[in-house]
Amino acid sequence: MIDLHASHRLETSILGVAVFVIWVGPDMLFPAYRQHWLFQNPITGGMAAPLPANVLLSPFVLWPRIFRAVVLVPVIEELFWRAWLMRWLISPRFERVPMGAYQTAAFWITAVLFASEHGPYWDVGLVAGIVYNWWMVRTRSLGDCILAHAITNACLCGYVVATHHFEYWF
Repeated sequence: MIDLHASHRLETSILGVAVFVIWVGPDMLFPAYRQHWLFQNPITGGMAAPLPANVLLSPFVLWPRIFRAVVLVPVIEELFWRAWLMRWLISPRFERVPMGAYQTAAFWITAVLFASEHGPYWDVGLVAGIVYNWWMVRTRSLGDCILAHAITNACLCGYVVATHHFEYWF
């Protein structure tokens, strides 16, 4: 049975905010950073808002998008990346591998694959994957990883809505 209880709430919350800062930091410090070919190319794709700003700010679009980012994505991604893939890479009989078990290849393969799903944000996706993997190994708690991921995404949603940097919602 998977325990979704977060037992390190304060540390997890701080970690979630830290990953958010890491996520937006390069773009804030170096505004043209993402224009480099390493981040926008045929493999990673490009950065563009998925819809016009007036559509994205409509409550009928905005609130479901925030709900998806803050509630659904953290649960689904953490179940896949940390609860299943990291353990399956250790043993196909993953249900016998304890949550948070460490094996070097499983740790790094999961982090790199997590990065690859974040398109032009693969660099910060890699850092986030490393941090979330490390937190899973450290806490052995899927609930803490879900909470950290949810806090990161909640901060990112707040930032996107406040600054209208909708490219983060590619």
